[in-house]
Amino acid sequence: MNLVLGIALAVIGLIVVLVIGIYNKLVGLRQGVRQGVADIDAQLRQRHDLIPNLVETVKGYASHESTTLEAVIAARNAAASGAPSSGSELQLRAALGNLLALGEAYPDLKASANFQQLQNELGDVEDKLAAARRALNAAAARFNAARESFPAVLFAGALGFAEADFHRLDASEQGTVDQAPKIGF
Repeated sequence: MNLVLGIALAVIGLIVVLVIGIYNKLVGLRQGVRQGVADIDAQLRQRHDLIPNLVETVKGYASHESTTLEAVIAARNAAASGAPSSGSELQLRAALGNLLALGEAYPDLKASANFQQLQNELGDVEDKLAAARRALNAAAARFNAARESFPAVLFAGALGFAEADFHRLDASEQGTVDQAPKIGF
């Protein structure tokens, strides 16, 4: 009787240690996914912060292009006002493309050092944004693999660990995150 009780307690203790280990591992991996989302949010905020400077630079050279400038500001405000969505970020990307295309129509603007610097900064932000999205996808893949592997699959749902979403942000950019931004002058 004592032997059976001892074996039962040992098995229960082993299961408790196993569940604690699984829980701690999944918590760490979930934090990696959350960090990935935060990194993307930081890059989107940086992109949104650059846009007013870019618009002001263009205003000096192409003040009569108010429709394009207003569209960029409206798209930036919509994208910055809430959670990233495919619609608002897609509209912002299109408006930025139109704004940057003004450089072709205005050679003085194209030659402006301030405009070139802002264009380069925007390209850098786009590269960082793509890298942050790749990092998020990698973190989500690690989390999902750990969550779905045995024996974690037996406990993950009960412990409150839902599958991480690879495509939580901006569905319009799926398949393009590895490409450098195309800004032509």
